[in-house]
Amino acid sequence: QVQLVESGGGSVQAGGSLRLTCARSGYTYSGTNMAWFMTWFRQGPGKEREGVSAIYTGDGRTYYADSVKGRFTISQDNAKNTVYLQLNSLKPEDTAMYYCAAALWVGSPLEQRNYLYWGQGTQVTVSS
Repeated sequence: QVQLVESGGGSVQAGGSLRLTCARSGYTYSGTNMAWFMTWFRQGPGKEREGVSAIYTGDGRTYYADSVKGRFTISQDNAKNTVYLQLNSLKPEDTAMYYCAAALWVGSPLEQRNYLYWGQGTQVTVSS
Protein backbone atom coordinates (compact mmCIF):
# COMPACT_ATOMS: atom_id res chain seq x y z
CA GLN A 1 0.00 0.00 0.00
CA VAL A 2 2.82 2.38 0.89
CA GLN A 3 5.85 2.04 -1.31
CA LEU A 4 9.37 3.19 -0.55
CA VAL A 5 12.10 3.20 -3.15
CA GLU A 6 15.72 3.89 -2.29
CA SER A 7 18.41 4.99 -4.68
CA GLY A 8 21.84 6.55 -4.66
CA GLY A 9 23.98 3.76 -3.28
CA GLY A 10 27.29 2.86 -4.77
CA SER A 11 30.91 2.05 -4.13
CA VAL A 12 33.28 4.74 -2.86
CA GLN A 13 36.65 5.10 -1.24
CA ALA A 14 36.96 5.86 2.45
CA GLY A 15 36.41 9.55 3.01
CA GLY A 16 34.05 9.82 0.08
CA SER A 17 30.43 10.83 -0.04
CA LEU A 18 27.11 9.54 -1.28
CA ARG A 19 23.59 10.88 -1.25
CA LEU A 20 20.80 8.39 -0.73
CA THR A 21 17.22 9.07 -1.73
CA CYS A 22 14.01 7.54 -0.45
CA ALA A 23 10.83 8.25 -2.37
CA ARG A 24 7.49 7.49 -0.76
CA SER A 25 4.29 6.79 -2.67
CA GLY A 26 0.94 5.13 -2.20
CA TYR A 27 -1.93 5.65 0.16
CA THR A 28 -2.75 4.73 3.71
CA TYR A 29 -6.06 4.75 5.51
CA SER A 30 -5.17 8.20 6.85
CA GLY A 31 -4.24 9.50 3.42
CA THR A 32 -1.05 10.71 1.83
CA ASN A 33 -1.06 14.10 3.52
CA MET A 34 -0.10 12.65 6.88
CA ALA A 35 3.24 13.39 8.46
CA TRP A 36 5.64 10.47 8.66
CA PHE A 37 8.67 9.29 10.47
CA MET A 38 11.05 8.47 7.65
CA THR A 39 14.06 6.54 8.78
CA TRP A 40 17.22 5.07 7.32
CA PHE A 41 18.39 1.72 8.62
CA ARG A 42 21.41 -0.25 7.59
CA GLN A 43 22.63 -3.80 7.87
CA GLY A 44 26.27 -4.58 7.31
CA PRO A 45 27.70 -8.03 6.69
CA GLY A 46 27.30 -10.16 9.79
CA LYS A 47 25.73 -7.31 11.72
CA GLU A 48 22.33 -6.53 13.13
CA ARG A 49 20.15 -4.02 11.40
CA GLU A 50 20.50 -0.64 13.05
CA GLY A 51 18.76 2.67 12.82
CA VAL A 52 20.94 5.35 11.28
CA SER A 53 18.87 8.49 11.02
CA ALA A 54 15.25 9.58 11.08
CA ILE A 55 13.26 12.65 10.23
CA TYR A 56 9.72 13.58 11.12
CA THR A 57 8.25 15.10 8.00
CA GLY A 58 5.75 17.20 9.92
CA ASP A 59 8.26 19.50 11.57
CA GLY A 60 11.63 18.38 10.25
CA ARG A 61 12.95 17.08 13.56
CA THR A 62 15.90 14.79 13.03
CA TYR A 63 17.49 11.89 14.88
CA TYR A 64 20.91 10.29 14.46
CA ALA A 65 22.74 7.27 15.68
CA ASP A 66 25.90 8.16 17.57
CA SER A 67 28.01 6.37 14.98
CA VAL A 68 27.03 8.79 12.21
CA LYS A 69 26.60 12.10 14.00
CA GLY A 70 28.60 14.79 12.32
CA ARG A 71 29.02 12.74 9.14
CA PHE A 72 25.51 11.99 7.90
CA THR A 73 22.72 14.48 7.37
CA ILE A 74 19.07 13.66 6.80
CA SER A 75 16.78 16.06 4.99
CA GLN A 76 13.43 16.11 3.27
CA ASP A 77 11.52 17.50 0.34
CA ASN A 78 7.90 17.13 1.36
CA ALA A 79 6.65 18.38 -1.99
CA LYS A 80 8.24 15.30 -3.52
CA ASN A 81 7.52 12.93 -0.61
CA THR A 82 11.23 12.33 -0.55
CA VAL A 83 13.87 11.99 2.14
CA TYR A 84 17.60 12.20 1.60
CA LEU A 85 20.58 10.96 3.52
CA GLN A 86 23.86 12.69 2.82
CA LEU A 87 26.72 10.40 3.76
CA ASN A 88 30.04 12.18 4.19
CA SER A 89 33.41 11.05 5.47
CA LEU A 90 32.47 7.47 4.78
CA LYS A 91 34.30 4.69 6.55
CA PRO A 92 34.62 1.02 5.65
CA GLU A 93 32.39 0.18 8.61
CA ASP A 94 29.61 2.13 6.92
CA THR A 95 29.42 -0.61 4.30
CA ALA A 96 25.90 -1.96 4.44
CA MET A 97 22.61 -2.31 2.74
CA TYR A 98 20.72 0.86 3.54
CA TYR A 99 16.97 0.65 3.90
CA CYS A 100 14.32 3.31 4.10
CA ALA A 101 11.38 2.77 6.40
CA ALA A 102 8.27 4.75 7.26
CA ALA A 103 5.78 4.93 10.09
CA LEU A 104 3.01 7.24 11.18
CA TRP A 105 3.94 6.90 14.82
CA VAL A 106 6.89 5.53 16.73
CA GLY A 107 7.97 5.13 20.30
CA SER A 108 11.62 5.48 19.38
CA PRO A 109 12.50 6.65 15.86
CA LEU A 110 15.55 4.44 15.35
CA GLU A 111 14.03 1.16 16.50
CA GLN A 112 13.06 -1.05 13.58
CA ARG A 113 10.14 -2.67 15.38
CA ASN A 114 8.20 0.57 14.96
CA TYR A 115 8.22 0.40 11.18
CA LEU A 116 5.81 -1.41 8.92
CA TYR A 117 6.80 -0.05 5.53
CA TRP A 118 10.22 -0.76 4.07
CA GLY A 119 12.03 -0.19 0.83
CA GLN A 120 14.11 -2.74 -1.00
CA GLY A 121 17.42 -1.25 0.06
CA THR A 122 20.38 0.30 -1.69
CA GLN A 123 23.92 -0.95 -1.26
CA VAL A 124 26.70 1.27 0.05
CA THR A 125 30.20 -0.11 -0.16
CA VAL A 126 33.18 1.79 1.25
CA SER A 127 36.68 0.58 0.52
CA SER A 128 39.88 1.59 2.26
